[in-house]
Amino acid sequence: MATLYLVSTPIGNLDDVSARAAGTLRGVQRILAEDTRRTRVLTDRLGAEAPLVSLHAHNEAERIASILEWLDAGEDLALVTDAGTPLVSDPGGRVVTAVVGAGHAVIPIPGPSAVLAALVASGLPADRFTFIGFVARKGGERETDLQRVAGSAETTVLFESPNRLVRLLRDLEAVCGAERRVSVARELTKLHEEFVRGTLPEVATYYEERPPKGEVTVVVGPVAENAGGVDAEVEAETLAREMLAEGIRPSTVAKEIAGRLDLARNDAYRIVHDLKES
Repeated sequence: MATLYLVSTPIGNLDDVSARAAGTLRGVQRILAEDTRRTRVLTDRLGAEAPLVSLHAHNEAERIASILEWLDAGEDLALVTDAGTPLVSDPGGRVVTAVVGAGHAVIPIPGPSAVLAALVASGLPADRFTFIGFVARKGGERETDLQRVAGSAETTVLFESPNRLVRLLRDLEAVCGAERRVSVARELTKLHEEFVRGTLPEVATYYEERPPKGEVTVVVGPVAENAGGVDAEVEAETLAREMLAEGIRPSTVAKEIAGRLDLARNDAYRIVHDLKES
């Protein structure tokens, strides 16, 4: 059976490519790449000679028919993004859904991830975390994203462009409070890799004075670290609302928020009940 391989590629340092990823790229019949010019640098280094086929946000849907035809003909394919793990804030989700639906094998080739690299070096809790990706740029969607970070009992990982980083940090400061901890990872695995850790206003001031360049990943600490910041009941309501929206049973939600936030069981059930009735 033909296979679609989801191959993680280096996020900066090309030496981070795994032997398995290199072998896969050398062995497939075609490589689906977000930017063929960037991927060519890697495939030339690895000696991978398969033709590169562009697959990005603007042509993903129209590529699906050809991809299924190639797989039906017995061709193994690899899907790569510009850097890191495919589908994580990158194209490919519709392709994978279609390939799975058509009955073909989809196999991940794990490797570099900016999300995990930034998280584990942040100095913030890494046992439970939420990945949001890029925060919406404006309007109600942005406010919803910011409030989600503010109320999160887990560490949150975000992507942001360098020219919008300071605005994001200041907006987060407004909703999370001045004591919330954050770590900004810039140019991960590259020559000028940098981690700046501190409170939201401290890190925002740092980058106001030193405008950032390159790839940026932001890791925001959980609300529990923000003593006296977000009210515990507001935090519980935010978490309960998210869990209910996921279809989790109200009784389970109440037990979960009581355990996570050290709330009295009666208070947790009241919060969940009020949300269900509203």
